[in-house]
Amino acid sequence: MRCNVGDGHPLRKLFSGMVEQVFLSEVGICDVRLTDYLSQMLVEFVHADDVYRLRRVDGRVIRHVSRMRVEADLGPDVGEHDRTRLVNRYIGDFTLFWAGVYPEQLQPRHSGVDRLREYLLEGKHSYGVASELSRPDEDPPAELLRELSAQFEYCVHGLHLVRAGWEQLAAEQNHN
Repeated sequence: MRCNVGDGHPLRKLFSGMVEQVFLSEVGICDVRLTDYLSQMLVEFVHADDVYRLRRVDGRVIRHVSRMRVEADLGPDVGEHDRTRLVNRYIGDFTLFWAGVYPEQLQPRHSGVDRLREYLLEGKHSYGVASELSRPDEDPPAELLRELSAQFEYCVHGLHLVRAGWEQLAAEQNHN
């Protein structure tokens, strides 16, 4: 079951306030469009079905970044240009979310592959591709996607600080 996180929902307000505060005071990024985008991404990824929303033609969820570009099926109504832009934007969001909020999940395991480094490179690249394919009237605008690409590592750091903030808030709530 998906969460309904409307405009006035407390979770949306929490994410918005925390992202704005962290990015302004600790990261040094004062771009309201960027902080609004990141807050919205956190809200959208509250439910696992939205984190893993890309599916193959057979309906199975795509969990690996390496397969998203090739296997994602967005339906017959989405042309190749739009498909490429949307998939690259999603890969940017997906890699930013995991690298920023849950980087411990990307640590090398049995294979020894450094997925965190892979996600940093892939996310930065994917936002860049999405920005190049964006038309002037599309949302988010190409300039914002270019900014996400250029500031990717700072956004990862900022989202890590946001997570630390909500964990601290939860710990304080548990003590009261």
